[in-house]
Amino acid sequence: MKNNKILLQLVPVMLAFFVMGAVDMVGIASNYVQKDFGLTDTLANLFPSMVFLWFFIFSVPTSLLMNKIGRRKTVLLSLIVTALALIIPVVDYNFTIMLLSFSLLGIGNTIMQVSLNPLISNVVSGDKLASSLTLGQFVKAIASFSAPIIAGWAALQFGNWRLLFPIYGAVTIVSFILLGITKIKESAYDSKKSSFMECFRLLGKTQILLFFVGILAHVGIDVGVNTIAPKILMERIPGMTLADAGFATSLYFLFRLLGCFSGTFILARFSINKFFIISVVCMALSVVGLFFFSNLTLLYIAIAFVGFGNSNIFPMIFSKALQFMPERDNEISGLMIMGVAGGAIFPLLMGVCSDWLNSQVGAVIVLAVLVIYLFYLTPKIK
Repeated sequence: MKNNKILLQLVPVMLAFFVMGAVDMVGIASNYVQKDFGLTDTLANLFPSMVFLWFFIFSVPTSLLMNKIGRRKTVLLSLIVTALALIIPVVDYNFTIMLLSFSLLGIGNTIMQVSLNPLISNVVSGDKLASSLTLGQFVKAIASFSAPIIAGWAALQFGNWRLLFPIYGAVTIVSFILLGITKIKESAYDSKKSSFMECFRLLGKTQILLFFVGILAHVGIDVGVNTIAPKILMERIPGMTLADAGFATSLYFLFRLLGCFSGTFILARFSINKFFIISVVCMALSVVGLFFFSNLTLLYIAIAFVGFGNSNIFPMIFSKALQFMPERDNEISGLMIMGVAGGAIFPLLMGVCSDWLNSQVGAVIVLAVLVIYLFYLTPKIK
C-alpha cells in the first residue's frame, strides 16, 4: 500500500523532470536560430547564456520562496512559466522573441530545479536520495535526447523545426495538471531562519563552495557540448549539414540517458567517490578525442564518452551537498542550482574563444579546463 502511494507521487514528479529537460533544447535550437538569422558563434551562444543566466539571479530567492509556500506549489509555479516560454515562439518568431522565450525558459527551469530536486526527499527515504535524483536525471535526459531528433524531424518533414515548442508545451500542461491533483506531505520548515545573507554565507564553508563550483563546471560541460558538438562535426567533416550534425547532440544525450539509467543502480550499490572518478576519466578521454579527431566515428565515440561521464555528476554532487548540512537543505538546494549558471558563463566563453581562434578548438580548450577542475574535486567528494 505504501509503495503504491509512493509510486503515485513519483509519477507526476518524474514527469516534471521530463519538462525540466526541455531546457536542453537550447543547444540545438541555438544552432537553428544561428542559421536562420546568420549569427556569429558569440551571438548564437548568447541564447544558452540567456537561459542559464537566470539560475544565478533566481536560485536563492526561489529557495526562500519555497520556505514560505512549499516545494510542490513552487514546482507548479515553474511549470506555468515554462509553458508560457514554450507558447511564445508558436505565436511569433524573431530574434527578440527567441531571447524572451529562452529567458522565460531559464526562469521557469531555475524555479523548477531548486524546488523539484528537494521535493523528491518528501517522497522517498533519505538513503535512496542519490539514486532517486539519478532516476530524475534519467527521465530529464529522455527529453534532452528527444529534442534534437524532434527538431530535425520537424525541419525535414514540415520545414519548421519550431514544432518542437508546442510538443514540449503540451507535456508541460499535462505535468501541471497531474502534479496539481497530487498530494505530497512536506515537512514543516521555519521560514524565519533564512535570509539572503544567511544563504550566501553558506558558501563560506569550503565544502559547499567546492560543490558549488563543481555544479558550475558540470553544467558548463553539459550545455557546452550540447551547443558545440554539431559545430565540431560541421567544421571537421566536409559537407555535413546542420540537420545531420544535430545527431551529435542526440548522441550526447543518448549516452547521458544510458549513464543516468545505469547510475540509478550503480549509486544504489556502490560508493559515490569511485563512480565519480570513473565519470571524470571518461570526460577526460573525450576531451582528448575532441582535440585531435577528424574522423566521424571517432568524434561520435568522444561525444558518447563525455555524455556518459557527465551523466551522474550532478546527482552525486547535489546529494553530497544536501547530506553535508541536511538542516539547511532548501538553502543549499538554491545555492547548488545557482551553479547551473555555469551554462550561461562557459558556452558564451566557448563562443568567444572559437571566434578568436576561428576554430571550435577554442571551445574544447574551455571544456578541458572544466574537466581539470572536476579532477581536482574528486578527492573532496568523499
